Amino acid sequence: MELADLPWWDIPALAHLEELLFPTDSPWTEAMFWGELAEGRYYRVHRDAAGRVDGYAGLAVHDDEAEVQTIGVHPAAQGAGIGRALLRDLLDHADGRRVLLDVRTDNVPALGLYAAEGFHTLGVRRRYYQPSGADAYTMERPPS
Repeated sequence: MELADLPWWDIPALAHLEELLFPTDSPWTEAMFWGELAEGRYYRVHRDAAGRVDGYAGLAVHDDEAEVQTIGVHPAAQGAGIGRALLRDLLDHADGRRVLLDVRTDNVPALGLYAAEGFHTLGVRRRYYQPSGADAYTMERPPS
């Protein structure tokens, strides 16, 4: 599966996917993605056969740990392994660091993926996602 660095011209596509995937949880805007790139965060994209972005993921890397900022896959492309490929790419880039992420407690497919990739739950953040008020698990993958 071929992944690429996020070029700035794909930012509108990511913002559109955010609106599609997370309509009740304050989807990220173009400005937020611009801010991520300005901070030097690691972002990767996957494109479908027509060249459209159908998956994306971002990682913030710190001295001793990394944080998954976001992962999203177009609904029509879910279940094809794109999310797993993106996550594994982020984990490779984390280079053995402890990796943290937050995920909705009702996102069963994502929870299964994260568990299969070595994450475990640290705790619950009540009403973390706004404005929906959905809870989130904070998950960790220990350093390798």
